[in-house]
Amino acid sequence: MKGLIPLAALVLAICFAGAEGAAIAAEPAYVIHPGDQLLVSVYGESALTQTVSVLPDGYVEFPLVGRVHVAGRTTEAARKTFARALQQYIRNPLVSVEVATQGQINVLVLGDVKSPGKYGLRSDAKLSDAIAAAGGLDGSVQGDLPIARVQTDGASVKTASLQGLLREGDATQDIPLGDEAVVYLQSREPFSVEVIGAVDHPGDVLLHAGDRLSIAVAKAGNSAAAQSDLSHVYISHKDSAGGNATQEVDMYAALEHGNLAGDPKLQKGDVVFVPQTKKPGTSGSSILNIIRLILGI
Repeated sequence: MKGLIPLAALVLAICFAGAEGAAIAAEPAYVIHPGDQLLVSVYGESALTQTVSVLPDGYVEFPLVGRVHVAGRTTEAARKTFARALQQYIRNPLVSVEVATQGQINVLVLGDVKSPGKYGLRSDAKLSDAIAAAGGLDGSVQGDLPIARVQTDGASVKTASLQGLLREGDATQDIPLGDEAVVYLQSREPFSVEVIGAVDHPGDVLLHAGDRLSIAVAKAGNSAAAQSDLSHVYISHKDSAGGNATQEVDMYAALEHGNLAGDPKLQKGDVVFVPQTKKPGTSGSSILNIIRLILGI
């Protein structure tokens, strides 16, 4: 009987090794993204072994073959693409492709998060990465979590259930992000502010906890006809002593450069005044257009 113990242990070890190997094999292969640096090696051709950058359009420039599209493909698929392209110049080329450096994307996170702002994330980042970079949810986590809205790569707005993603582990809700993506998490706590001046629809605007000045102006509208001066926006609110305090902010610069100091959070009862522009080029912002798209207005 004693001789069976090592055999049993060996069988168990083989089983665990097999299970571990299966788990490793189940890991999804890395998908190449714009901004990645790829080490492309061609056996026996030292002049063709080099590091190339994946351009924003998903292509790389490579000797002999020119432009090769690799974004959205695994490294193995990219290897086959390079090999096929080189076949007209080299007989049976042996090619390997590795990710030398993973690229980075910029993502703007707004709404009900602890630290809204623009963050540099890995090129394969998803919605959960953006939320984590912004410090997680800022509001109450009691009850069902809110819906997240994501606009990326110039495409239509996608929505994701944070209840499904963060509490139920539904990976299908973890939306992949692209460079210059905007993520908005709407709180369940509404309040109103007043927006007046050079906007399309002056008056009360419904916001949610965590919403910033840009959300209010986007909802009030700043079409070309309004001639809104986004570089000189005034916010009046109650100070700690109960009096009125007014601050001037350059929301245009804040949105264009990702410095949210000029795009502060608003509170119930705030009054926003947007003057008419006297300087061309400060009445519109691409970020506001994306915000309107995300809000469905």
